[in-house]
Amino acid sequence: MKSSAIKVALVSMAVFLSVACNQAAQPASDGKIGVVVSILPQAEFVQKVGGDKVDVTVMVPPGASPHTYEVTPAQMVKLSTASIYAKVGTPLEFELTWLDKLIAQNKDILVVDCSKGINLMQSDDPDESGMDPHIWTAVSNVKVMVNNICDGLVSIDTGNKSYYQGNRDAYLAELDTLDKDIRTTLSGTAGRTFIVYHPAWSYFAHDYGLVQVGIEQEGKEPKAAYMARLISEAKEKNIKVIFVSPEFDTRNAETIAREIGGRVVIIDPLAGDYLINMRSIAAAFKEAFK
Repeated sequence: MKSSAIKVALVSMAVFLSVACNQAAQPASDGKIGVVVSILPQAEFVQKVGGDKVDVTVMVPPGASPHTYEVTPAQMVKLSTASIYAKVGTPLEFELTWLDKLIAQNKDILVVDCSKGINLMQSDDPDESGMDPHIWTAVSNVKVMVNNICDGLVSIDTGNKSYYQGNRDAYLAELDTLDKDIRTTLSGTAGRTFIVYHPAWSYFAHDYGLVQVGIEQEGKEPKAAYMARLISEAKEKNIKVIFVSPEFDTRNAETIAREIGGRVVIIDPLAGDYLINMRSIAAAFKEAFK
């Protein structure tokens, strides 16, 4: 997003912020701790740990893209009264564009880096430098994120430490079961290649022994020569499914699918109901590899 557009958006929010700025980092009227997260999967992580003691706000809503989303005045007001911002902590475009501006509106807010302790991977896009931001697509990383969230809640609400830690441990057990279920589902698929429009599955592929090939290049539509190479690779490896995320244009994926006699399948790295979604995605990969 261009800097001029950001300035216009921030000016339009000023009137809202003038009312809320003196309420920074205060508990909600119902006594719950206000926690803001960048993306929907994080909401489950916070809710599972915080239980009935947290009120979670998601900045990038369902169906929106972290690459292009612009914050609304209502969200800014909600953030101005929150106690915690649980950032993904990776080079997520939404956070790169907005986080400093958001935090500036609530200087008392505790910023929890969910990526602390996670080894970031290089992006799978061969033409894009930098680290891959999609850490939550690997269950092993989510366990670290959950621990970081728990530590953040405990730091501002020490009296309920055992409550948060108990919830954390219960959810970590659910994540252990999820990981085992995914490994069972994907048994026998190690080394298989899948093609996806936006390469958001590097961490998932790493954990479960798969090979990801992205269509998108440097955040842009691919050139004709690269498309031809992908079609050739898909035919060579008998790939019949092209995966896409729902927030992206599917035309290039559909073009490749037609050329290989395959189909397009939607998988969503930003969906809520994380446990359910990840099981569904594992099943989609398994079906594609048949």
